[in-house]
Amino acid sequence: MIRIGLTGGIAAGKSVAASRFSELGAVVIDHDILAREVVAPGTVGLDRVVEAFGEEVLDPNGALDRDALGHIVFGNHEALGRLNSIVHPEITRLAAEREAAAGAADSGAVVVHDIPLLVETGQQDNFHILLVVDTPADLRIQRLVENRGLTLPQARQRVAVQATDSARREAADVIVSGSGSEDELRAAVDALWTRLQDEVSQEAG
Repeated sequence: MIRIGLTGGIAAGKSVAASRFSELGAVVIDHDILAREVVAPGTVGLDRVVEAFGEEVLDPNGALDRDALGHIVFGNHEALGRLNSIVHPEITRLAAEREAAAGAADSGAVVVHDIPLLVETGQQDNFHILLVVDTPADLRIQRLVENRGLTLPQARQRVAVQATDSARREAADVIVSGSGSEDELRAAVDALWTRLQDEVSQEAG
């Protein structure tokens, strides 16, 4: 099994890369999706979040009200740390379960962990390959404004709270550019995939 950690700043093009890996046959474990699963109604994770932050973080249907929770933790390092201490271990557990299932199904599987805050959460050494989609902050801010409807201050704030581009590059084993077209990014993933398949074949031989 080859384990790849995939990361990049917000609006860098990481989801395009993840989608291409999936098309090529990799097992993609999206940690954003896991983050929602671990606080779904009926989970221990949600119970612990409510215990920590109160019933006001629930919507009328008993699901997590992300906006309400966001108002509590955004800009409050202590509250955010408390939330992370609840959610991150659960995400790690689920990710390990999904990876184990992929390995059981195919010992030669390529498993891609799509983790937005991989560098920020100190997971650099957890993978065979750390792949960074690298796109300059100015371009990412422009994409957030033009494609996601954020205001310029909102976009700058979203970028500012993440790791710097240089910190991600420093942690990377492989860097692909997200500055060009989506087709160019997919081609870069294809090239890496071919390299990986060649290495697997050589090891098997």
